[in-house]
Amino acid sequence: MSHLKQRKEKYCLNCNAITHGRYCSVCGQENLEPQETIGHLIRHTFNDITHFDGKFFFSLKYIVSKPGFLSSEYIAGRRKAYLDPIRFYLFTSFLFFLILFSFVLSNKDVNFVDNKNNSFSKKDSLELIKELKEEGIDTFRIKNKVKNYIDSIVMAENIDTVKKKNTLLHIDKFRNKKEYDSLYNIGKINDGFIKRILILKEFQLQEKYGDNKEKQLDALKENIIHYIPQVLFLSLPFFALLLKLLYFRRKKYYYVAHIIFTLHFYIFVYIQVLLISILGKFANFKYLSWLFDLNIILGFGIIYYLYRAMRVFYEQSRGMTILKILILSFALIFLFAFFMLLLFGISLYKM
Repeated sequence: MSHLKQRKEKYCLNCNAITHGRYCSVCGQENLEPQETIGHLIRHTFNDITHFDGKFFFSLKYIVSKPGFLSSEYIAGRRKAYLDPIRFYLFTSFLFFLILFSFVLSNKDVNFVDNKNNSFSKKDSLELIKELKEEGIDTFRIKNKVKNYIDSIVMAENIDTVKKKNTLLHIDKFRNKKEYDSLYNIGKINDGFIKRILILKEFQLQEKYGDNKEKQLDALKENIIHYIPQVLFLSLPFFALLLKLLYFRRKKYYYVAHIIFTLHFYIFVYIQVLLISILGKFANFKYLSWLFDLNIILGFGIIYYLYRAMRVFYEQSRGMTILKILILSFALIFLFAFFMLLLFGISLYKM
């Protein structure tokens, strides 16, 4: 509640409805004097932030510890104490991608190949092993890094050879895009619609990046990273639709109820994947390789969480829930394959 003075006039400044107390019965706005001091503004902002934080951590506790509970509370109408599912999802996904791309996926490993002149480091593998041991990396990881080092040398030595190979769709057969278009227009080339789009895109990339395949891949990776959040958000209603089809006989669960369940499940997946990624970073250090085994358990934990959440939310037997998870998993393979292709297509188009 605000500390501002209540207005004597009994109409709402927001919707002009007649008020019968401190709050408008139509829109819920407090009937207060509109003039406020800097102190009031700061206090109001602080209260909003702490109220959001309190709901966030309160909701987060139930997301992690009680699968399906928040979704059940929502469709039962008990919503005031918890963070709104969409706000919860947006805030969690923002934090997830911010931490993941800023810290977890940041490339701080040793770069053995110099991208500027395609030359490799002069230090030999013995010096490399010595440095890695000093960093506290265990023997198994050292072997992998040395192998990567040797592979990078081979790659660097063969860059010129790779550049001379034919392009993916053999556009090197044509002198330029103009020649290709001319042959296509007179019917000498019978490429289909999709192949023609890909060939034109390859001409565009060749014009933009030349023969530098590394720059093309870097640009593609950057676009993929940029569009992952949007594509995952697009997959939400399709995931919910699969649940709707699985539980089409349960009339109590309208489509929005499946959306709410999906939002809460995605939030948990973000948290779990972030934890797995962070532990994977630490697993490279000496005596911490056992964290890889823990990550495998956490990965299977996502499936178990889905099982528990479906059991609580949809209130079906163990056997029926397991059967529906198997069907859902099979359908999700095709769903996420489609969205991976969509992600790749969008990223390629935006290059």
